[in-house]
Amino acid sequence: MKEVSAEDLIYGYVHGVFPMAEKDGTLYWYSPDPRAIIPIDAYKVSRSLRPVLNKCLFEVRINQCFEAVMRYCAAPRRYERETWISEGLIAAYSELHSMGYAHSVECYQEGKLVGGLYGVSIGAAFFGESMFHLVSNASKIAFHYLMQILRSGNYRLLDTQFMNPNVQRYGAIEIPREDYLKKLRKACTVKADFRLG
Repeated sequence: MKEVSAEDLIYGYVHGVFPMAEKDGTLYWYSPDPRAIIPIDAYKVSRSLRPVLNKCLFEVRINQCFEAVMRYCAAPRRYERETWISEGLIAAYSELHSMGYAHSVECYQEGKLVGGLYGVSIGAAFFGESMFHLVSNASKIAFHYLMQILRSGNYRLLDTQFMNPNVQRYGAIEIPREDYLKKLRKACTVKADFRLG
């Protein structure tokens, strides 16, 4: 499979699966066990990030350049030669964004996009997908504001899919897939609001 629709994505997320693309664009669906989540109420600002927040080095916006955020996230990184974000996924998630289900948190300096993240929102569940930074700390600031949005917006679940050092530093934990699915079912029935400030 190389093509996926916005409706396919919604169906997948509601049922605990998500797509990733191989180098040739072929899409595969995943449902890891255990599943990584970040407890929303447990997030705390790191000591190193507090001075950055206090200096107000970035202007933070949401949903202004969703596709650009995805494309930056899809760009090869120093430590990774390949990306799991294909053109087909960019098209499908951009459609999902136009429907109000996918969101981006963006950091700007002097009007230029320098960092951000994107994910999918269904009910009170937010499914974090990827983040990027062109300037030091930009993605950390975007994540901090995401957590404020989720807390104030009545979100119950932040899914980060797989455990890795990046999400672990933000407080990610692993739970059995069955426990995740129970939390997911409950969260999807609750109303939440993705809004900045």
